[in-house]
Amino acid sequence: MSKSRLEAFSDGVIAILITILVLEFKVPRGADIAALRPLLPTALAYVLSFVYVGIYWNNHHHMLHATDKVDGRILWANLHLLFWLSLVPFATAWMGQNRFPPVPVALYGVIMFMAGVAYYLLQAAIIRRQGPDSTLRRALGDDRKGKLSNLLNGGAVPLAFVSPWASLSVYVVVAVIWFVPDRRIERRLSA
Repeated sequence: MSKSRLEAFSDGVIAILITILVLEFKVPRGADIAALRPLLPTALAYVLSFVYVGIYWNNHHHMLHATDKVDGRILWANLHLLFWLSLVPFATAWMGQNRFPPVPVALYGVIMFMAGVAYYLLQAAIIRRQGPDSTLRRALGDDRKGKLSNLLNGGAVPLAFVSPWASLSVYVVVAVIWFVPDRRIERRLSA
């Protein structure tokens, strides 16, 4: 099967998720700068989630660029990833509106961890379809960056019950690690 419908559907879902994220901003009652202060936690949660969703979209785009055909296993693996990403707006709103308490911060980490697992499973499905000598497999190598990210996000979940701000710091570190676009696939495709 062609990958074009998978790409279009995924892009549409991710665009909707970003739209839902921004809808959490409520217009303040006042017209001065002080009226924005109560929105600060929501804005911080929004920025973090926007960056995460953007990172997934960017890397998903590159991964599919290295994919020539898809099958049912890839379609389901992609839906699995989109499921976890679809929960990001809920966790973002819960965290921001409640000023980052332990349970919402932990849930956010669970969602990020599971999105990472789902992304890994999607990569594995693509590699299985393309073969062990595929462009994607060669580009990823042992995927230390992906494994480290998931380890950090998973470890931040129990940390949220000790210090939600430390947990949030871990989520920010993971976002910073991925903020610089992953060039492994681009380099392999241009080689």
